[in-house]
This record gives sequence, structure tokens and C-alpha cells, in this order.
Amino acid sequence: MMKRAAIIGGGVIGGGWAARFLLNGWDVRVFDPDPEAERKIGEVLANARRSLPGLGNMALPEEGRLSFHTDLAEACDGAAWVQESVPERLDIKHKVYGQLAGCVGAEAVIGSSTSGYKPSELQEGMSLAAQIVVTHPFNPVYLLPLVELVTTEANATGIIATAKEVISGIGMYPLHLKKEIDAHIADRFLEAVWREALWLVKDGIATTEEIDNAIRYGFGIRWAQMGLFETYRVAGGEAGMRHFIAQFGPCLSWPWTKLMDVPELTDELIDAIADQSDAQSGMHSIRELERIRDDNLVGMMRALGANDWGAGALQNAHDKSLRAGAGIAAHIDEIADLSQPVLTLHRVVPLDWLDYNGHMTESRYLQAFADSTDRFMAQIGCDAAYIASGGSYFTAETHIRHIDEVHAGAKITVHTQVVLGEGKKMHLFHSMREGERLLATGEHMLLHVDLATRRAAPPAAHVEAALVKVATAHAALAAPEGLGRAIGDPR
Repeated sequence: MMKRAAIIGGGVIGGGWAARFLLNGWDVRVFDPDPEAERKIGEVLANARRSLPGLGNMALPEEGRLSFHTDLAEACDGAAWVQESVPERLDIKHKVYGQLAGCVGAEAVIGSSTSGYKPSELQEGMSLAAQIVVTHPFNPVYLLPLVELVTTEANATGIIATAKEVISGIGMYPLHLKKEIDAHIADRFLEAVWREALWLVKDGIATTEEIDNAIRYGFGIRWAQMGLFETYRVAGGEAGMRHFIAQFGPCLSWPWTKLMDVPELTDELIDAIADQSDAQSGMHSIRELERIRDDNLVGMMRALGANDWGAGALQNAHDKSLRAGAGIAAHIDEIADLSQPVLTLHRVVPLDWLDYNGHMTESRYLQAFADSTDRFMAQIGCDAAYIASGGSYFTAETHIRHIDEVHAGAKITVHTQVVLGEGKKMHLFHSMREGERLLATGEHMLLHVDLATRRAAPPAAHVEAALVKVATAHAALAAPEGLGRAIGDPR
């Protein structure tokens, strides 16, 4: 499949789609008659380039090519994916689909960012109906992974399969709705909360800030990592969901909410909401709020990734697919040339790795080298399954040289040379670079340990054989500069 996406409509959502595709290695062609489209998308891209590469633990592919077009057919030429993000008017969307009929290939997916229209409404009367699906994302598209993929019986099975494959391939999650409904799934929840929030402001119960605090300091964080039903299952204690429903089910008949009764949006209510929102957030520009939002989302999702949970688990799976493409072998037998140091790390320095001086803090050098050691251990067979069986390597001594500054967004690699690998001992020398520039070195001496006795012990035969194989291949290499260097030695 040619990785070329056409973005029709370059607003906030269209710009987010452009960033998501572009930063995952797709060529992106944008069609938008707005003369400001290039500037607006450029600003969205600046934020995406700042935050998305640091979300995972693998460097993203080389960025694709971005171009802007005033001719729709030119923008869609050769596109495997067409993302329509024009205003929420059915007549405008139908006009776009009609124009696409003469310029889009039969295998291309035509996705709509619509938050409200059902796919059958989009497909009605269209010659390309079999290719038109709803692919409703969430802002910022370049960070949040959910895409509501809504299809009908009119959609070709190949189109649906391609849509799922492409969405997953750019690190997102296709939530496939096989039965259409107005506003899909997520926005129906949001609409319910929004209605209740309007009443709370209207009745003077809470301000906009107090309502936001109730969400972001409470259930919002819970929902971010467990959703609704799993959260309530936990709330039911050891008895689980059945107990929760028995205990709180009667509340559904109580007059707690006004979900079906919406307050009139009078000028007075609109002014109250707008004034309170200005007081709450008016000290920040929209771009500042976006960057604060992005930093928070990256931090939360990286934390979820540490537990392989929720959106973090999805990112871990995306990292795994990127790792193979970056040339990091799962096992040393996959390495064609063992005569050179082994690639064990290929990632971007994220925002939360910086210190008060604006460069990578000392502890993150150690983390990068520790990650490289862990990767090499897995490559020789000391992986999670092996460790669970009772054996592992423990670091006995570490020496790090900080040679040059490293900043956020730097694409760094670590290559690992085995200085000694025999018996219980494993002596590694890591070299961290950005391109050809040497940033730091890390020297690690490790001992194999029996986890039951917590004492040094020989590794399993297959692990030792793999280690010896690399050590033998690396024996012909020159000793790396700085090997065995003590603190304070002359440079």
C-alpha cells in the first residue's frame, strides 16, 4: 500500500489527522480553500512534532512529505486514505464525495470525521458508497488514539479491513461499530455530561471551573485508565459488578439528573458560562492551553504504558511494531552482522526527560542505558519468560560519561558492545549518539543471579551460549574509547 493520505478540510480535526499521518511516515496532501490553511496546519504540526514523538519509547519513522493543493483531484491522486473533515453539513459532505468519484481509486478508504452523521446518511446516493465510512477521532487527533469506525452493509469487507489496518498502523484504536446510531458512542456520553453541566451552571450550583475540577481531579482520571464499567466493577468490591448494581441501581429512579431536560441557552446563561470560562482560563492563549494539555496527556499515557494498561498498552503495541522496523532485533540470531556493536535503543527524548537547564537530566541517561541493557538481555534469551523461571542479570557497577548535551526531540540511538561475556559475568559498553554525534557512554558490569537464592550463579546454557557468541564476535573490535575510565581521569 502506498502510504499517501489526502486530508479534505484543514481545520483543527483535519490538521490533527494530517499530523498523525505525517509523523507516522505517510505523505500527506491537504485540500482546503482557506488561504490560512497552511499557517493553521503548520501551528498544529508544531505542537504535534513537539509532543507525539515523545509519547512512545521508539522513534517514529521518517516524517512523510506534506503538500497543499487547491485542486481536489490533485490532492487525492494516488491516495490510499482520504479523510474528510469539512463542516458538519450533509450537503457539503455529499458535494465532496461526488467530486471524489472521479479521482479516488477503488481500494481507497474514504473516512469522515463526522461526530453526528451516520454512515448511511453519508453514503446515500453516492457512487462511492462502498468506500465511505465514519472515522470519528478525538482532539488532539495526533495524541488521542480512539477512532470510532462506523460501517454499514454497503461497505466492502476489504475497505473495512484496510481501515482497521491503517488506523492501527498509525498508533490509533479502531472502535468498530457495526450498528450505526446518531452521534456514535463517545459523543452520546459527552452530550449527557454537557447537558447536566449546563444545568449546574444555570441553577447556580457550580461554576465552570468547579465542574471541570470535579472531572479532572476525580472520575476523569479513573475513566482515562479503566472506562465506565470496569471502574464500577471495582467500586462493587469483591462482590463485583452485581453488588454495585444492587447497591446503586435504585439511584437511577431518583431525580438526580436532568438529562432529558435541557436549559434554554439564553443570552444570560451564555454570558455566565463565557465569563466564568474567561476567569478560569483566560490568562492562557489557546496554543498555551494546547501545549499544557499535550504535556499532561503524554505524561498520563506514558504512566499508563508503564503498567501496560489502557491507552498506554496500545502505545506499547505500536512501539513493538516500530521496533522491528527500526532494526532492533528481537534475538541475536536475527542480526546479520554480529561483528559490530548491537543496536539496542532507538527513540526520541520526551519532554519529561528534561531538567531545569533544558537538557536531558542525569537519571535519564541511566534509564536509556538500562533500557539498552534490558533489550540486550532479551536478545540473548534473558527475557521476561526466562526471568520468571528464576534467573536474571543484576548490575554490579555502572560508569556513565556525559559528553554532549541532549535536548527534547533528539532522536537517539544506543549501540552495545560486549567487552566480556563468560560464566556469570557480562561486561557491556553502550554508546549513545544523535546521528554521528557521540552524546554519552555507559559501562555496565553485570552478574547472573539465581533469583531464588539471590546469589551469583551460572546462566542457563542457551543464554550463556548466546552471550559467548556475541562476545566472540566483538572480541575483534577495538576497545572503545573511555573503557575502564575512572572519574577524574584526564580526557
